[in-house]
Amino acid sequence: MQNARTAPIAHRTGSTPSTGAAPSQPSSPVPRLCHATGLLLVLSGLAHLVVFAVDGGPWDGPVSWRKPVTFGLSFGVTLIAVTWVTSYLGVRPRLRSALLAVFAADCLVEVGGITLQAWRGVPSHLNMETSFDTAVSMTLAVGGGVLVVLLSVFALAGFLRRPTGPAGMALAVRSGFAVLLVGLASGAAMIARGVVLTRTGHQEAAYHSTAWLKPLHGVSLHAVLVLPLLARLLAYTPWSEAVRRRVVTAAVCCYAAAVAGAGVWAGLTY
Repeated sequence: MQNARTAPIAHRTGSTPSTGAAPSQPSSPVPRLCHATGLLLVLSGLAHLVVFAVDGGPWDGPVSWRKPVTFGLSFGVTLIAVTWVTSYLGVRPRLRSALLAVFAADCLVEVGGITLQAWRGVPSHLNMETSFDTAVSMTLAVGGGVLVVLLSVFALAGFLRRPTGPAGMALAVRSGFAVLLVGLASGAAMIARGVVLTRTGHQEAAYHSTAWLKPLHGVSLHAVLVLPLLARLLAYTPWSEAVRRRVVTAAVCCYAAAVAGAGVWAGLTY
């Protein structure tokens, strides 16, 4: 009788046990499509690593196989991570699906343009040598702007409404997006500096002007995967919620220290 009386109360208050899993969302093919697209980009990056091993050539520089490798892997992993992490955000399912669809398409355009130029043997970014190269370069720049807007919207949603999930997930998601914004800002700074040099007739200098920000850019991009993944894995441990939150907090501090270190290095090498 006790259980029978308390069950309706629990139903009315909406109290449910925490399982640590992402909240259920109405079925949509968009997240699955995003995961498949992310996997495709990762495979593209790995395939170009094989191309580099066979074809050789420099790893650094504006023209190398490094770019389709690193951009394919980075964009693919980021797309998969953002698709998963946004399931913890308080964003309406239809809006989330629309934003993710645009994000996936943008990732394809970015990696596709970079890969195309690598196979043509010309720089992909800041390349204004021909009308076609200019069109590709500007498309990549505009695509970068779209990425900044989309990811900023998701970050804002994470700060306006507390993310759901297991212990420490809210802090992990918010910190991951905050650090990601640092990575996006550093990327925008690289493009802006390169464009200025290109427009003033210093094309070769533009290609080498972004080296000082690359470590900061690279370190910052993947916090949105590393920190939430840690919080999710901790949900499988027998540790208490308080302990898991402390572990996530320590990880956030360590990641912030790494970003700060990369920022100091950027300042010293500018």
